Amino acid sequence: MKHSLDDNRPIYHQIKEHIEDSIIGQSIQAGERVPSTNEFASFFKINPATAAKGVNELVDEGILVKRRGVGMFVTEEARSILLQKRKDSFFNSFVIPLREEAKKLDITEQELLDMIQKGGERNED
Repeated sequence: MKHSLDDNRPIYHQIKEHIEDSIIGQSIQAGERVPSTNEFASFFKINPATAAKGVNELVDEGILVKRRGVGMFVTEEARSILLQKRKDSFFNSFVIPLREEAKKLDITEQELLDMIQKGGERNED
């Protein structure tokens, strides 16, 4: 677990992203227990209420489920929910601005697809 936090972003959001990344990267699997808010608080030396805020958002989104007296666990559908959420975010953050910029530069859809494919080939080298 990354031990430092970014002072420029809300801590609860970083806790939430850490859990999300672990689920997407499959270092935490469906059905596995995640660290408690007290464990996060102790590890990052933060207030347990701050850690709880990030964790509770994941519970509200159906990513985690609380089992009284046992802990919090990853739901079966957590990874698919997170992948769809990240794909939606990717589309809004990258694809739409890319298409808008391409339109401004009179880049056709085919030219844009060719550029993307060319970029992928470059990364394979």
